[in-house]
Amino acid sequence: MLSGSGSVRGKGSRGSFSALKLLVFGLLLVGTSAKVYQRCELARTLKRFGMDGYYKYSLANWVCMAYFESRYNTLAINRNTRHGMVWSTDYGIFQINSKWWCDDQKTKGGKNICKLRCDDLLNDYLGDDCKCAKIIVTQSKGMSAWVGWKNHCKGRDVEYFVRGCGV
Repeated sequence: MLSGSGSVRGKGSRGSFSALKLLVFGLLLVGTSAKVYQRCELARTLKRFGMDGYYKYSLANWVCMAYFESRYNTLAINRNTRHGMVWSTDYGIFQINSKWWCDDQKTKGGKNICKLRCDDLLNDYLGDDCKCAKIIVTQSKGMSAWVGWKNHCKGRDVEYFVRGCGV
């Protein structure tokens, strides 16, 4: 037992239990190193990982896709359902799918073509995200594999996404 204010006491202490839950939640958040990138910060990061011109797609296309897939949020998760059942999940800033590209240990029949855990896509390090995105773009339908890119970026002037970023 700890003493002083905010101490953890016996079973009868509701406030202390809530404080403990809050502490554990806070520690989990710190451990994830999640991040919502700013537009130019993401552009510079993606350029550093070789995305500019990769498979003939401009850096602006990659930044545009990330915006419409996750709003630049590395913790973004989207569960894909059919008939009320989750059949796959999209993870991270590029919304990489567990049915084909990463392993979440939940998706039945998942292929894990990128050979990585889906949880590894939920942090601020984008090296593994970029490596997998390069595999996706070369082994599927190009950037059309991402619905966000196909619906909002394809065939449009996307230079805004890197304008003023110095990249």
